[in-house]
Amino acid sequence: MSRLALFDLDGTLADRQSALSDAVTGLCRTHPLPPAAEQWLRSQLVERANASDFARLRETFDLRTSATDLWQEYIRLMAAAVTCRPEVLKGLMELRATGWTIGIVTNGASDIQRAKIDASGLADLIDGVAVSGDLDIRKPDRELFALAATRCGTNLLGGWMIGDNPAGDVGGGRAAGLRTIWLRGRPWPDGLPPADHAVDDVADAITILLNEE
Repeated sequence: MSRLALFDLDGTLADRQSALSDAVTGLCRTHPLPPAAEQWLRSQLVERANASDFARLRETFDLRTSATDLWQEYIRLMAAAVTCRPEVLKGLMELRATGWTIGIVTNGASDIQRAKIDASGLADLIDGVAVSGDLDIRKPDRELFALAATRCGTNLLGGWMIGDNPAGDVGGGRAAGLRTIWLRGRPWPDGLPPADHAVDDVADAITILLNEE
């Protein structure tokens, strides 16, 4: 049976919200942007970001800097700010050492998600990654989970999905035939079956996997 562990990225392995705050602050200092633009960015990017957001930013605030340059600067700042805690990186190393195959399945634009994976130290600890921007599909679509497994060189049979989004990670993972671990935080939707486990920290999820027979 496969020992596949698929992890969400933002809010699970990486602290996106802290990085977002730092990146927006840095972007506004670099260009500089008016306070209204900073407020706009913080509200518009709270869940996700892609290049089109910066085209709208440029148009809304009549900025001279190109949307492409703004987007690339944001990617650079996010990569510089994003972190994965040392104990989580160590846990992933332990999973690999005990025979687990590790993948990341994440919604978002391909360029920024991969930049965060590279910069946070995760790239050397995973076997494959599937980003929704790769195929223009998003969790909870089963196809994205299947793509992640394929890129890890395995299949979904017997695998696990770990993430903080009840519908996208837990609901999508369950629909893909995966066992699931939910990182508590977001409200749980009415009618959604529970995850196999619920934890407060991804390190606790890794411990559950390490104890799996």
